[in-house]
Amino acid sequence: MKLDWLVIRSQAISFRIDRRVPVILLCLAVVIVVAMVMNLGRGEYPISPLDIVKTSLGLDTGNPDHAFVIHNLRLPRTLVAFMVGVALAISGTIFQGLTHNPLADPGIIGINAGASLMAVTVIILFPSAPIYTLPLSAFAGALLMAVLIYLLAWNKGSSPIRLILMGIGLSAIASAITSLMITFGNIYDVSNALVWLAGSVYGRTSEQVFSLLPWLVIFVPMALILARHLNALNLGDDVAKSLGSRVEWQRGLLVLVGVALAAVGVATAGMIGFIGLIAPHLGRQLVGATHEGLIPTSALLGGIIVVVADLVGRTLFAPIELPCGVVTAVVGAPYFLYLLIRNRKK
Repeated sequence: MKLDWLVIRSQAISFRIDRRVPVILLCLAVVIVVAMVMNLGRGEYPISPLDIVKTSLGLDTGNPDHAFVIHNLRLPRTLVAFMVGVALAISGTIFQGLTHNPLADPGIIGINAGASLMAVTVIILFPSAPIYTLPLSAFAGALLMAVLIYLLAWNKGSSPIRLILMGIGLSAIASAITSLMITFGNIYDVSNALVWLAGSVYGRTSEQVFSLLPWLVIFVPMALILARHLNALNLGDDVAKSLGSRVEWQRGLLVLVGVALAAVGVATAGMIGFIGLIAPHLGRQLVGATHEGLIPTSALLGGIIVVVADLVGRTLFAPIELPCGVVTAVVGAPYFLYLLIRNRKK
């Protein structure tokens, strides 16, 4: 079968993507717009798609409440859901490539547990801390967890299987400490921490949007630039070295990017699980395994999944609202078991 590729080169950057990728990205962008419009319009105060478009363009709809509901309540929440999905999906794609394991996910290998531990520490011990300290503390916890995993798995090199096993063990320890803090914390702060741990974008404002944006602006382009190195690492260390890759240096940079994106996603919306597992698998079905095309495709798929999960959580049992982390877990857990069964002989 003949494959058509688009090759884009500059002095510092090289991309080689399947010709299907731009078309699929365009289709996914349309799906994202539709999902966002539905999320903005559905709820206890329904707004028609036409009024959503008019309000977004600053045109008069004859109802001044529309602007308040969309701009102050629903739009920041929807943007946060999309951005968190993008961050978690790219992180999952990176870690699956680094570990050569289709079941790898920031939540499974311990990165999210480290981020959660530090974020819960801030919520319970420093409840009056500024909002920007939460992503920073989560990043510190995730980075510390990644360093510990890397060091403990090191034995004349970093084996993917050792990384996964160390991650699972350290994740259990971090989760136990998190549970201990919740047990002995102040009841009001513990309640906030439990809602956050469930994984929700409820009550998110433009403040969270602007605190999340710089992280994506920095680390998403880094992930795209490093995509070709991830292709080489995915072939194995020996092959990557034969291709001229500086294996440990490039793996370290990719771990940093994956950790940062997972941390900021967890810090902003809590433990929304399985996005980093599902989105890369769906992306491979659409565009193949080459990371130059897989990373942006997975990113858009992750954004779609979280936006739709938030919509379902808000409307399925209205007026009761389910955290979107619960919705993704209901879908993601069976999908993980399916992948586990499918890959048991590999």
